[in-house]
Amino acid sequence: MKDQSRNIIQTISAYGKGLFNFIRGRVTTKEEAEDILQDVWYQLSHVTDLDEVEQMSGWLFRVAKNKIIDRNRKKTVESLEDFTFLGEDGEYNLADILLVDETDPETEFVKEIFWQELFTALDELPEKQKQVFIWNELEDKTLQQIADMTGEKLKTIISRKGYAVQHLRKRLENLYNEFLDI
Repeated sequence: MKDQSRNIIQTISAYGKGLFNFIRGRVTTKEEAEDILQDVWYQLSHVTDLDEVEQMSGWLFRVAKNKIIDRNRKKTVESLEDFTFLGEDGEYNLADILLVDETDPETEFVKEIFWQELFTALDELPEKQKQVFIWNELEDKTLQQIADMTGEKLKTIISRKGYAVQHLRKRLENLYNEFLDI
């Protein structure tokens, strides 16, 4: 075990900087590169016999490349709050419109129209996509909680949420544009 630890330390010393630079050139942030590099070292630590790895550099770079691909394949969970537009006073998102505490008639009118349009658009969705969106966005359940509750895979829940958000963004885009013209 002591030899295994020494071999891992030597491998990290020998390949760490080059591997980090390889990863960094293929991802958007330094933090993401560090996370992937840590995953590579973690996977290396689980190799039972490092002597069985014939070409260490090739193995490390292949693992890094696979980790990058896996990370890119993961779908990001989209949220309607990510839908922003530029107003006269800067950037606004959905929460800025809906959660404002002002009670002037114009704000109330905008909120009412939005909620009507949102629920009309939600009714156009398949039931399972609609339900995932409502649970996640309106009832503040996490996607993992929804997966546990329904017995579905998390990736399935993420996909349903993504499709719902895409539909709602497309469907509500005209409404957002009208808000900009008010």
